[in-house]
Amino acid sequence: MVKSAGKKETYDVSSIRVLKGLEPVKQRPGMYTLTDNPLHIIQEVIDNASDEVLAGYGSKISVTLLSDGGIEVEDNGRGIPIGMHPEEHAPVLELVFTRLHAGGKFAKSDGTGPYSFAGGLHGVGVSVTNALSRRLEVTVWRDGEEATMAFEAGFVAEPLQVRKSSRPKSKTGTRVRVYPDPQYFDSAEIPEAALVRLLRSKAVLLPGCEVDYSNAAAGVEQHWKYEGGLKEYLLSELKGDPLVEAFEAAGHADESSEDYAPGEGADWVVVWTNDGPLTRESYVNLIPTPQGGTHESGLKDGLFQAVKAFMEVHGLQTKGVKVLAEDVFSRANFVLSAKVLDPQFQGQTKEKLTSRDTVRLVSSFVRTQFEYWLNDHVEEGRKLAEHIVSQAQSRQRQAARYEKKKSSNVAVLPGKLTDCETNDPERSELFIVEGDSAGGSAKMGRDKEFQAVLPLRGKILNTWEVGADDLFRSDTIHDIALAIGVDPHPKDGDPDLNGLRYGKICILSDADVDGAHIQVLLLTLFFRHFPKLIELGHVYVAMPPLFRVDAPKKGRRPERKIYCLDERELRRTMEALRKEGFADEQLKISRFKGLGEMKAEQLAETTLNPDTRRLLPVSFGSETEEATREIMNLLMCAKESNGRRLWMEAYGDRVEADV
Repeated sequence: MVKSAGKKETYDVSSIRVLKGLEPVKQRPGMYTLTDNPLHIIQEVIDNASDEVLAGYGSKISVTLLSDGGIEVEDNGRGIPIGMHPEEHAPVLELVFTRLHAGGKFAKSDGTGPYSFAGGLHGVGVSVTNALSRRLEVTVWRDGEEATMAFEAGFVAEPLQVRKSSRPKSKTGTRVRVYPDPQYFDSAEIPEAALVRLLRSKAVLLPGCEVDYSNAAAGVEQHWKYEGGLKEYLLSELKGDPLVEAFEAAGHADESSEDYAPGEGADWVVVWTNDGPLTRESYVNLIPTPQGGTHESGLKDGLFQAVKAFMEVHGLQTKGVKVLAEDVFSRANFVLSAKVLDPQFQGQTKEKLTSRDTVRLVSSFVRTQFEYWLNDHVEEGRKLAEHIVSQAQSRQRQAARYEKKKSSNVAVLPGKLTDCETNDPERSELFIVEGDSAGGSAKMGRDKEFQAVLPLRGKILNTWEVGADDLFRSDTIHDIALAIGVDPHPKDGDPDLNGLRYGKICILSDADVDGAHIQVLLLTLFFRHFPKLIELGHVYVAMPPLFRVDAPKKGRRPERKIYCLDERELRRTMEALRKEGFADEQLKISRFKGLGEMKAEQLAETTLNPDTRRLLPVSFGSETEEATREIMNLLMCAKESNGRRLWMEAYGDRVEADV
């Protein structure tokens, strides 16, 4: 029996705390930025300077590591407005650095705002920088005036002062000096190599822009100004010899486009190499996206479609060899710079682009341009096609070896399983789906080449207290084990994984309480009886959306269907749409009652398509195994009902239940 550790704290209206201003950032810095070092909060300042250049108002960015531990970023853009805000009755300069969701990048709705294409679109950029710095100083030159202001721990330390500038009126700009607070970071030191690489990439992506860097303490100075753009940069970074000539091109929407705002599109350069490490970099509105995203998916699809068409026209296919997108992309080095009017990122750190329309946007331009390039460089195209066919043959041989090895111990697969065509476990995915109805949508929406579907009826057995010998008394669990091709095993066991049939095993259930329960039961099964699959990163949870918001056409923006994962994301989406000028009555909100209610194409776009879905990898995390087992025992053990009741009494008020 669980006993109270002491007198409970009084829980009344005074217990509810509202975090104001920058307090949420200080309380949970990891929700807003990377906390291993301060580079990301400095990057927010650099991004603002880059946005001025991107918008056509600046031509120079200077960054200095100061000897007293600070870092200074200066640009020659327009300068942050220094007057009073008409509604907030506070200096705009103060609002920019002390209010979340305040900034000039929210003021656009159709590409006509002060920043048509900007990376800092969350409105929490430099305010987060300020919150996590022990001191921040800003100087603005604008309209013939010089304005200064200083902050400490996110609060105003030196109020706004405006004086006549000693500079000519035409010499405008902003200088921000930042002293990161070490208490918020694992290491207070800014990694100089990463900073230099970031600055160099800005020079590459902004041809003609001067980027200066200096380290006052070390006496180091560097200067970049690239006129040759992406191609010059990629060739200088390439680790192997080019297989064919570099393919460099660009495509952007114009005024006649009905689907995209003028200027949306991408610039790219691609080079194929036979061996050696690959060089791959992608950006959205000058923001590095090290985890890739939908713009990279668009590049991959466009290259594949163009190569496929070229090979068909010139009769370059090889009998018995099916070329896939990964064969085309596997040895491709690239630098991709996309411009997107309203980019959506995964998390505040903006490391992965998730805007679904960007796949089609980039793919359409890349395919057209690359088809033209291939037919204009036929010999180069033939050489590339031979390389791609060779990659496909190598992949097929590997899959055949796996199939031969596996065939000696063939099991009869469960009848409910709709299998995929490929035998390659590196590519194949299994979706364990809640219900036959959802299973039907998943079967129609999947890519049958590499995605398999196993529908379940109802909730599976709670296997926390079930021994391995009794597991297969449940037909459902027997089917799951047969489908994945691995026998149950203990945590310290050494199971034979040669029979593993799918590289990704994805749990797909409704985005409601019942769906969450099924998730927990399946995760219990894998944690208790198939722990090696979790340890090696084979288990995932698919994240279907709960809501869809339909926004009508407005200005240059076409009609949109925006999917939201949960209530929190819905609130953020509605807030963003209101800032674009939409009234609530113009927006239609639909809630999905279950996966079976979603059309196959909707399920494919939101949950199945690797380019546009969200998959949550399952891992053991930082908790000790003992602590994890203790929690699982409390939640899943039949004898712990009283413990669960006490736990819910203590912590139940923290849950926003969807009932």
